[in-house]
Amino acid sequence: MAAGGAALELPRGYWSRRWLLVGGCFLAIFVLYLDRVNISYAILPMSQQYGWDKATQGWVLSSFFVGYLATQLLGGWLATHIGGRKLLAFGVIWWSAFTLVTPLAADVSFAVLVAARVGMGLGEGVAFPSIYTLFGKWIPTHERARAAALNGSGMPLGTVVATLGTPWLVGAYGWPAVFYVFGLTGFVWLAYWLFFSSERPDDAPGIHPAELEHIRANTAAPVTEPAIPWGKILRSSAVWALIFNHFCSNWGYYLILSWLPRYFADAHGLDLVAVGWASLLPWLSMFVMTNVGAYLADGLLARGKSVVYVRKLMQSTAFLGSAAALLAIGQAHSVGLAIGLMCVALGVGSFALSGYASNHLDIAPRYAGALMGLSNTAGTLPGVIGVTVTGYLLDATGSWALVFGIAAALYVAGTVVWLAFAKGEPLFD
Repeated sequence: MAAGGAALELPRGYWSRRWLLVGGCFLAIFVLYLDRVNISYAILPMSQQYGWDKATQGWVLSSFFVGYLATQLLGGWLATHIGGRKLLAFGVIWWSAFTLVTPLAADVSFAVLVAARVGMGLGEGVAFPSIYTLFGKWIPTHERARAAALNGSGMPLGTVVATLGTPWLVGAYGWPAVFYVFGLTGFVWLAYWLFFSSERPDDAPGIHPAELEHIRANTAAPVTEPAIPWGKILRSSAVWALIFNHFCSNWGYYLILSWLPRYFADAHGLDLVAVGWASLLPWLSMFVMTNVGAYLADGLLARGKSVVYVRKLMQSTAFLGSAAALLAIGQAHSVGLAIGLMCVALGVGSFALSGYASNHLDIAPRYAGALMGLSNTAGTLPGVIGVTVTGYLLDATGSWALVFGIAAALYVAGTVVWLAFAKGEPLFD
């Protein structure tokens, strides 16, 4: 829909340039999660080969997040000043190179492996700030939930492919093949990105005048010299609600992302291949429900509901539904029940992509990349802290109910803060 509710009419066979850009961003996140998740499965044979206990595995899994944390704010600043298109291309090639050298690093020493994982995280850290900077320029207000959700659905889809592909590659060629195959996908992505992406709609080759006018009418006007208003941003209660919810969301998400294979292996006695199949349905559920939630959210906006109402509805549904499912998983004694509950946790939880994860574009459309860098800095801490602490808790107590219960408590706390302080209107433009 165009501004004022009029239909946007484009020639038959014309490929929307803004959705080609969103598609490229989706593919970048797909590659990002291929390279991030594969070690969650490959670590099972790696730990057998190198004799790692769970605490050591936790350090391997969490070391990535140290690098990822370090480039969030820097990525937001760079994307604002030099553009998201170039920065995203650089980030993908950087982290793909470190993925390729992972087997060599592991053979050299544990310290070199950790350094390689940190290096990979440095590259992945600029991805979301780059993408949100581009979305702020390209995506009309009433399409932002769908754009954020399609982009975010690269996370579960990349996880699904890593979940299926990693056990097969390990069985057929050994665990090093996982990093070689997945590492090369970033270089394939680059060809698409160079051909189909542009920094600004005005620069896009062949963009239809009607689409260009539609974008201009429904996005914030660009600024020549972007000066990020950090003072106003840091004094805003809505920003801190967003930051806290990003932290709470990622605590549960990174817990599942990093430890789900180990949960199925330890709690239900599954081998590597069975772990992959058990993990498949929950991630597919997230992929489907991410886009269902986005269409619901944008549909509510099209019917006249306020932005803040939609963001609060989607976020509270995501967090409270996930909290209930995680508490139940801690008591699940059958693998079928555990899979079903994990589908609920990830599927309903994906509605948060139409809640807090779209809110950067609502309250700071010109500075969405910088705000994403800020909130994702807090959102990365669960990867550094939570993933490592989980390893120690499991070594000390063996209690998956405790691990899932902590995540559920944070979801409830995030809901309370979000309902109290979230905003939907532009605050800094």
